[in-house]
Amino acid sequence: MSLMISVSGIRGVVGESLTPKNLTAFASAFATWIQRSKETGNPASGGLRPRIVIGRDTRPTGKQIAGLVGNVLALGGCDVIDIGVATTPTVEMATTAEKADGGLIITASHNPVEWNALKMLNHRGEFLTAEEVDSLLAIAAEEAFPAAPWNRIGSISCSESYDRHHIDAILEMPFIDPEAIAGENYRVLVDCVEGAGYAIVPELCRRLGIGNLTLTACEGTGLFPRNPEPVEENLAGTIDLMRSSGCDFGLIVDPDVDRLAVICEDGSLFGEEYSLVACADFYLGINRGPVVNNLSSSRALADIAGRHEVPCYSAKVGEANVTAMMKEVGASIGGEGNGGIILPELHYGRDALAGIALFVQAFTGWRRKNRGGGLREFRRQFPEYAMAKEKIRLGSLSAEKLDTMFREIAADYPEAAVSRLDGLKLDFRESWAHLRPSNTEPIVRIYTEAPTKEKAERLAAEMMERIGKKSISPEDAS
Repeated sequence: MSLMISVSGIRGVVGESLTPKNLTAFASAFATWIQRSKETGNPASGGLRPRIVIGRDTRPTGKQIAGLVGNVLALGGCDVIDIGVATTPTVEMATTAEKADGGLIITASHNPVEWNALKMLNHRGEFLTAEEVDSLLAIAAEEAFPAAPWNRIGSISCSESYDRHHIDAILEMPFIDPEAIAGENYRVLVDCVEGAGYAIVPELCRRLGIGNLTLTACEGTGLFPRNPEPVEENLAGTIDLMRSSGCDFGLIVDPDVDRLAVICEDGSLFGEEYSLVACADFYLGINRGPVVNNLSSSRALADIAGRHEVPCYSAKVGEANVTAMMKEVGASIGGEGNGGIILPELHYGRDALAGIALFVQAFTGWRRKNRGGGLREFRRQFPEYAMAKEKIRLGSLSAEKLDTMFREIAADYPEAAVSRLDGLKLDFRESWAHLRPSNTEPIVRIYTEAPTKEKAERLAAEMMERIGKKSISPEDAS
């Protein structure tokens, strides 16, 4: 298993591709990159030594990796503020609150427990851009890194205040009304998959006015009871619990709490694509402006943007790519269709906590207007599409062979509008297909959308068959 390097971070299987050696190398390179950035016009802290915030999810390997990289950063001449177990968006907000020069998040997000990663933030608390990653990799390729002399090494301090800071910032947004939410007397199931949200998600719910909570996988053990990606095939147990609990809806987050999934009262999924759709529909009624998603996201967001008479733009997959386009077009709200919601009013990062507040407020407003109603009925307010998601694991397939394959598949569909911005996107009149290499795993992802699930699955199967026939030898795919 090779180390995965992209705008989504540096990740691998601990003890195999992610080792003390490459953790030390990349932490040292990051310290050097931060120092050079500070010297060339990006000062944040203003102090002599760069300041870096680090946080981690609950994986069993996280504490040891945090200790290692924290000490490497300090030996490289950086002051480190360790905020302990924290969600990815909480670390992003802490980085700016501390006026730090950068941040490091130790999490492999939705990957299985044996994985871990370093997600790197700039002084704005945002993931590094592709250009910044290239600059970092050039430094990592150097044979030696500068080290601070014995009397100039950095300090390591700890802070446990940022969960409260994050929740306070959400509740300070003027359109969040805990009193109205409390008036609905919701009963809510919360599933944090034993990840970093185990304490902050229930606390946010309570402060939003939801006092009746049924908690599952909220002990923070880091031992995920299921595949942690919050998609339908992994949520059978949570869905069963939802059906037997009598709750009004369920809230599910991934281990680092940048993705939100919602379950309706009957156990059906609201749809991870529709977390952003519902939040955007609500928020555009408050702050009208362009919206941005990625190329693998549902057309439903574009339909909602049309209702509000604002443009919808699609970026390459990856939070850094989406936020860059949001800034370029002055977006009001945006995110990715995997349940990642970005609210610039709060910060430029996918944030399931902000998503929970927006979503519950949107549902509450709809219920008050309609004198009641369940989440399943609320879901019917939005455009109806169905998606299928497949993947093919790759072996020795080169970038050149992958590009050839995409060009050949595009040529088979002259009726489709073709985008090569990120892999291959084929837009048909009533459907679309997106084929792209993953940023986080050695696979090609295949996303399709159509008016019905049957049609989406049929299109995905067709794309799988095309990939099998085009430019991939048996040793290249499995």
